[in-house]
Formats: sequence, C-alpha cells, structure tokens
Amino acid sequence: MKLDDLFEIEYPKTLVFADMIPDKNGINFVSSQDKNNGVVAKVEEYEGVKKYPAGVITVPLKGSVLMAHLQPEPCYVAHQTAVLIPKKTMTKQEKLYYCLCIQKNAYRFNYGRQADKTLRSIELANEVPEWVNKMNITPIDTEIGFNDISLDTGTWKEFSMEYLFDFSKGIRLTKADMIPGQLNFLGAIRDNNGVREKIDADYYWEPNCITVNYNGSVGEAYYQSEPFWASDDVNVLYAKDFWKMNKYIAMFIVTIIKANKYRFGYGRKWTLEKMEKTIIKLPAGKDGSPDFEYMERYIKSLPYSDKI
Repeated sequence: MKLDDLFEIEYPKTLVFADMIPDKNGINFVSSQDKNNGVVAKVEEYEGVKKYPAGVITVPLKGSVLMAHLQPEPCYVAHQTAVLIPKKTMTKQEKLYYCLCIQKNAYRFNYGRQADKTLRSIELANEVPEWVNKMNITPIDTEIGFNDISLDTGTWKEFSMEYLFDFSKGIRLTKADMIPGQLNFLGAIRDNNGVREKIDADYYWEPNCITVNYNGSVGEAYYQSEPFWASDDVNVLYAKDFWKMNKYIAMFIVTIIKANKYRFGYGRKWTLEKMEKTIIKLPAGKDGSPDFEYMERYIKSLPYSDKI
C-alpha cells in the first residue's frame, strides 16, 4: 500500500510566514521546522487563505524533511510542506502511527533530494498493527497554548554554567570490564538519550541531572531520569542548591546547551573546565536571576509535553 492510497496529498504553494501578521489568538501557522509540531506562531485569520482542519498531517518537504506532525488545531500551511488528509476515518493513534512510518523514510531524502511528489509513493504496511489502537494517548493540555507564552530572547541574561551546576566527570569503563545488566551506560553518542548499552555495576550516578558529551558527539545533552554510569567522555551536571531541577526545566536548558555545541568539536573538546566557564543565555526574572518557573511553563505549554 502506498501513502496516497490512504491520504489526499496537497502541496500549498505560496503561503509564507513573513507575509503573515502574528496574533496570539489566531490560527496556527505550520512550516518546515521540526520543533513545536511544525508550528511557527499563531497568525491573523485571512479571507481567501485555505485553512486546514484539525487532524491533518503536515510533512515538510525541505529543511526537516519528512518530520511528519499531526495537527491538533486548524492551521495554515507554508509552501514546501505537504498536507495529508485521510481518505477514511482514522483514530488519533493511527494517524500518529503513519507519522512515524513517514519519518522512518526520512533517510531517503535530504537537501539534494527533496521528497516533493515522491512522497506519495512511500510504501506502507497493508494493515495497522493491533497494538497501535491500544496506545494510551491523552489529549494535549490546552490550558496554555504554547504561543500564549512569548519567547523574547532579547530579555534573557547571561549565566556561566558553573553558576548553575555542580559538575562531575564520567569514569572510564572498558568493554572488557562491562557486565551485562539493567543500569544505563552512557557513551558519547548522539541518540537514545546517550544510553549506549545496559550494564551491571554497584557504583552509579543519581538521576535528575543533565549529561553532556565532551567528546565523540560533542555537545549532545540529555536529561537523565534513571540511575546511570557515565563514561569518561561525558560530563554530569547537577543543579546548584539555589534551584531545583525537574524534567521540564532540564529540557529547556538542554536545548540551550545543545545550541552552543557548534563552538566545539573533535578538534576542540568541550572539556569539563571549558564547560564550567561557558556562558549561556536564559530567561531571567526582574531580579536578574534565572526564571526557572518560566522555563517549566514554556516546556509544559508545548504540544505533547505530557509525553516527556
């Protein structure tokens, strides 16, 4: 079965975000970005501009190619983003399943070979697996829409990472000394939350912290919610006593840390000493201190934040 057996596929041609007027009470504008479910902002409603209903799937054809998103609200869709309209009734679980199927084909395309019209030829299984509709998917928390919280980085303040965190360095553990088990072993990799394998060990780092690769995939950062062993290519960051970390604040800061990784690489390791002195910008309160409450609220306001 091919994608166009299940969906009508439309290709909006001319809609550009720069031509729209922002309106926090308006309509979602979806582009080719992969964050925020593809939504750039809410914009004013326009006569004569096609507005897609909630429940369509949007698929970027450039930029974050094939990062498919199920849209929970009506939306406008930018050019070079395909819109998939189910030909038959589908559950939310089924739509999310097809989003994952589409994303698994992303490796076939890139900036030099965009999906464009070939999107419709993606092959899918003839039937949706039984487990799909057994998934427990709760509605998105709509008490605060993510666009109701502004992200004005012009008001942010600079903080050294050593002001925010207590640091420790991972410990080398050779393959020969590893015993298979249930404890997460973190390596300097760029996926799977840094977990390279599972080991058995009496010593481990406590969770509720951030880990950052200083070697290998330099600058990849992750929030750790379970006990783990960190390899010597990983730095471990715990919150200073004046603030309390949780997964939402951590995810905000992780994004900021990863945005600074371009400054380092194989030729310039992000060592513990350099990391301590690194300056990052964060939202700040009126007293100039980091506004951790804002960071938590912002992450909670994002689509699917309840899945973190």
